[in-house]
Amino acid sequence: VERLDGMTRERFLRDIYPRRKPVVLTGMELGPCTTKWTVDYLSQAEGSKEVKIHVSTVPQMDFLSKNFVYRTLPFDVFVRRAAEVNHQEYFLSEDEKYYLRSVGEDARKDVADITKQFPVLAKDVQIPEYFEKEQFFSSVFRISSAGLQLWTHYDVMDNFLIQVTGKKRVVLYSPRDAPYLYLSGTKSEVLDVDNPDMKKYPLFVKAKRYQCFLEAGDVLFIPALWFHNVISEEFGVALNVFWKHLPAESYDKTDTYGNKDPMAASRAIQILDRALKTLEELPEEYRDFYARRMVLRIQEKAYRNDYG
Repeated sequence: VERLDGMTRERFLRDIYPRRKPVVLTGMELGPCTTKWTVDYLSQAEGSKEVKIHVSTVPQMDFLSKNFVYRTLPFDVFVRRAAEVNHQEYFLSEDEKYYLRSVGEDARKDVADITKQFPVLAKDVQIPEYFEKEQFFSSVFRISSAGLQLWTHYDVMDNFLIQVTGKKRVVLYSPRDAPYLYLSGTKSEVLDVDNPDMKKYPLFVKAKRYQCFLEAGDVLFIPALWFHNVISEEFGVALNVFWKHLPAESYDKTDTYGNKDPMAASRAIQILDRALKTLEELPEEYRDFYARRMVLRIQEKAYRNDYG
């Protein structure tokens, strides 16, 4: 993944954004957070308000098999625990991993917004506003234990992953490679992208891997629909900013996470499911023949051949 230094808003919007490829922006003005957010400062800045966290006994978290539990801790206690490798106090095991993904006041109705959930910390951050104010969707505050790996998934909105402290490795795959990623909804079943089970996932080898390492102060632009898999190489704090680049009415109003498919896509998939159900009225050889014709029609109507 390309690294570009000192990118202005104008240049980003003119030269980078239209390409719809991930890029790491370095040397951005992010405010005092990159030096100020030590474990001590974080734990006293927002005090002991309760936060809901993921707790896992294994480094690779899997959203599909749910190999983690949700627990609640005071924020200051959580920060200190997430920063240690071995814990005196723990829920499941003394080397358990922690992950906070901030949510709105009511996670079903409200989006995450750092200015509302973490107002003291929000004052330390200057979010790169490379989009219009009314396009803003959410700002998601994230804290991870060292070694934690998040499942591969896509989001339906463009976003900046701002690495405030610590280091991350991010592996990305193009939307074009969706057929090789063994999807279940927005998530890939392939958890271990470094040593995949090739018996179980033989097509995965065809997916082209893009990779970058984020240091404190780096900002990764992740275009909508690009798959990403993130490892926190150290304890670290990050902030994701999502914005709407489609017209506002394209998005599902009940989506607070930025990962529900656009309304038109959801309707199209429902129509396709109904069409496939209708084909079941025919014997197998007819079903097979007309399904192949449908695939051809989808290919000629909807596939793009003009990007890498």
